[in-house]
Amino acid sequence: MTDTTGDALPGLDPGPASAGIPRAAGYEIEDELRAARPVTIAGVDEVGRGAWAGPVVVCAAVTDLSPPPVLPGRGEKTVALTDSKLLTGAHREAFAGLLPGWLAGHAIGASSPEEIDEVGMTEALRRAAVRALESLPARPDVVILDGKHDFLGRPWRVRCEIKADQRSVTVAAASVLAKVHRDRLMAELDGEFPGYGFADSAGYPSPVHQKALEEHGPTPHHRMSWSYLDDLPRWRHLKKHRDPLAGEGQLSLL
Repeated sequence: MTDTTGDALPGLDPGPASAGIPRAAGYEIEDELRAARPVTIAGVDEVGRGAWAGPVVVCAAVTDLSPPPVLPGRGEKTVALTDSKLLTGAHREAFAGLLPGWLAGHAIGASSPEEIDEVGMTEALRRAAVRALESLPARPDVVILDGKHDFLGRPWRVRCEIKADQRSVTVAAASVLAKVHRDRLMAELDGEFPGYGFADSAGYPSPVHQKALEEHGPTPHHRMSWSYLDDLPRWRHLKKHRDPLAGEGQLSLL
């Protein structure tokens, strides 16, 4: 939970500790940011950072602070909007159908595998986020990022929050939309490159994916500067060696 903006904006002081995080996201962080004065808040989340293939995708979402949609659950229970990883695939798809009509604005940005190879993951992630934020109907005053690392930097005013996708409705919405968008892209690639398990693993290193890499090598959608190629003797010669001045290199697979 860090204010990374330099000059302080009211409400950007570190928020409460992340212990006891509820499963249903709320407006805890947004309310704190708006306490001093009205601001437009965008929640940002990414997906695909640790994958071996496919783009990294970022969604930026803005709400009107109204109650978020819920889904019917078992019996009289309902399913609340939260971190996409805590939802089933069916619930993510259902929320993805409801969220665009409920949000005040949202946009998707992406960086391709080629761009990731060229500039490194942190810069590729920043570019994808900027593309999403600049595609919103209006520029937000504050951006909430999930996690403790500000990969955006100036001139954006950023609030980093651990587990923001479980505490912020805005970030939870971005989490779901980014995940569903990328999963659909990877499912389309599965038809073009069968055998790699893209529809199931979304480009992450599943056993099926790793076996296909050993037998058939990387596709045009693989990240060719990544270290997994070091463990593939038949295909190691294809690895791209990026200028270290162009970026920081591969991030850990989180």
